[in-house]
Order: sequence, then C-alpha cells, then structure tokens
Amino acid sequence: MQDVLAKAARIKLMIFDVDGVLTDGGLFMDKDGHEYKKFNSRDGHGMKMLQATGVDIAIITGRSSDVVGHRMTGLGIKHVYQGQHDKRVAFLQLLKDLNLEAEEVAYMGDDVIDLPVMRKVGFATAVADAHQLVRQHAHWQAPSAGGRGAAREVCELIMEAQGTLVDQMAQYLED
Repeated sequence: MQDVLAKAARIKLMIFDVDGVLTDGGLFMDKDGHEYKKFNSRDGHGMKMLQATGVDIAIITGRSSDVVGHRMTGLGIKHVYQGQHDKRVAFLQLLKDLNLEAEEVAYMGDDVIDLPVMRKVGFATAVADAHQLVRQHAHWQAPSAGGRGAAREVCELIMEAQGTLVDQMAQYLED
C-alpha cells in the first residue's frame, strides 16, 4: 500500500474514462437515437473535492455524447476529450498543455482501450469490474464497480495520499 500512496501523492492530473468508469457501462438509447447515461452523484462530488485541492481532472472517452459534455460542464471539468479511439493522442496533448510529466498523471479505466494510456501514467487505476487485462496493469483497483463509487474512491485515495482529505471532509463537520 505504501507504493500506491507514494504514486498517488505525486498526482497533479486525474484522467477518467466515461463508459464503465463514471457509468456502469450501460448505454441507454431511445428510438430516435438519443443517448442517456446514469452518473453517480457521489463520484461527481469526489471529483469536485479533488479539484478543490488543486488536482486537475480530465476526461478521455472513446464515444462522443452531448450528455458527457453537459455533465462535465456541471462539474467544472475543462479538459474533455470525446471520440478518442486512440486515447494516447489526448493524453500527450494534456501533458503538453498542462506541462506535466507522465508520472504526475493518474488514469482510471475499465477496458482494453484504456491500456495504452494506463501503461504510460504514473498511477494506473481500474474499477472493480474492469476487464481482467486492465486489472493486471493497474497499480490500484477500486473496491467499487464503474458508476458505483469507484471514481470517488480514487479521488479520496489521492487526497489521503496528499494530506488533503481531512480538510475536505472537515467542512462538512463544522457547526
């Protein structure tokens, strides 16, 4: 666990996949092709708390969806890359734009499309129900499944490793 905390302590950017990580992977579409996704509100709050500590958040997803854009805008996430079939392109752009080293970046994925980036970051994480190969390449695996709290868990782990979790939680315990 010390190695995991050491990796998490260096993180300046947390990247999330969407389908299977911020959602349970299900795709809901009506007869007209309108897409619906179910996001976990606790995941969203964890992401907002992590941002409040100074850690940037980015989204890199293979699919394109107006729903994702709307949700990320509501969470204040500015770095949103959709339709990324080769996620390395967006990853390298983020490193350049934010002047970061790969070791300062964490990524949470669930499927093999995430592996090319997961194998390059300093802290690769997976949801509990990730594909077996993804779990094998993760430095840490969340106890919860995608869309069911895994994103919140990695946010809290990073805050714990960086010594900011107690302060983030204290604001909810004040009189």
